[in-house]
Amino acid sequence: MAQDVQIHIDPELVERYIMEMGRFGAYAGTGVWRTVYSPEWVQATDQYAAWCEEAGLAVTRDAVGNVWGRLQGSEPGGSIVSGSHIDTQRPGGRYDGTLGALAGLIALKVLKAQFGQPKRTLEALSLCEEEGSRFPSTNFWGSRAITGRIEPGAAEAMQGYDDETMADAMRAVGLDPARIPEAKRDDIDSFVELHIEQGPILEHAGLPVAVVDAITGIRHYNVTITGEQNHAGAFPMDLRRDPMAGFAEIASGVINTAHRMGRPAVTTVGRAVVEPNYPAVVPHSVNFTVDARHPDPGQRAILYARHEALMQEVAERRGLEISWNHYVNHEPCLSDPGLVATFQKAAAAQGIPFMTMPSGAGHDSQQMEHIAKVVMIFVRSKDGRSHTPEEFSSIPDIVDGIRVLAAGLHALAY
Repeated sequence: MAQDVQIHIDPELVERYIMEMGRFGAYAGTGVWRTVYSPEWVQATDQYAAWCEEAGLAVTRDAVGNVWGRLQGSEPGGSIVSGSHIDTQRPGGRYDGTLGALAGLIALKVLKAQFGQPKRTLEALSLCEEEGSRFPSTNFWGSRAITGRIEPGAAEAMQGYDDETMADAMRAVGLDPARIPEAKRDDIDSFVELHIEQGPILEHAGLPVAVVDAITGIRHYNVTITGEQNHAGAFPMDLRRDPMAGFAEIASGVINTAHRMGRPAVTTVGRAVVEPNYPAVVPHSVNFTVDARHPDPGQRAILYARHEALMQEVAERRGLEISWNHYVNHEPCLSDPGLVATFQKAAAAQGIPFMTMPSGAGHDSQQMEHIAKVVMIFVRSKDGRSHTPEEFSSIPDIVDGIRVLAAGLHALAY
């Protein structure tokens, strides 16, 4: 049991792995620019595979380029897998995604060295992609392949930010898009993903680590309000059908709705396009986005319903046409209660202070939930920064996170 053992993690090894992995796609000091199937990505996955072999793990790569390091168990049963993605934003930092892939590897390396062969099979995983930083519609390419949720023809149809398809990029690194279905796994029991928090909650609480009990539901609205274009001086206020006035009221209203509901509800209006966009013209239309998130299924439904009722009411009252669609719509992912309890006990047994919290960002665990039990571990982020070269987590906090991870894996597998 986790409470019977103390896990020892070498801080120098952790720092060396992080810094060496950060060299592949190093960008502007502390940044990393490493998109899926790029030369930098190839180097990073090769290094991950080499470290897995050094740790005594059996290394395989699947049809989309996910790298697996396997520590075979002595008893039958589904694998217990730990990892995250190795691609970054353009640019991102050294920690988002990469830390989770390295943490799974380091945990297995230490467990094998300290305790030998497990009863249950353990696997470390470097997922090929999560960020959408080369192909905007990938939608968790690596984990979707593992769960069998990439539809036929997707690689050929998927366009990148440059003039290329996902199929082109795969072939350039020796992968065959026709073989994507071969990446599917049906023998994974549990998936444990360590990740930097990407927010300020742990820092504000003064804690190094969290056990994540839910991943937020996310809905992205693409909204268009249409009115009537007119002169800004000669057309009376009471006769206007002004879509900018409607937009201003809606943007303020949806943000305030989430604010009134309180944590962890969040809503963001991040993009607006006005047509035409001139100072002396009442616009014809405004197109904008609403990003609404909540990890609780019931509260999420209330948040979305309030947003939609507000948008409809404002449009009707102001004589505007309104339409919207959902271009992202992820259900909340609730962590497995048994896994949450296991990793809470593991943290307590290692003497590591922690809290339990939901994730406000989306993660590969949401995909893995379709085939396995899931839980996440968060490590404190300095100033809550992420998706930037400035993201940073301290080595002591990271070591604490990996100790919790390894202790929980020990409880599950040994």
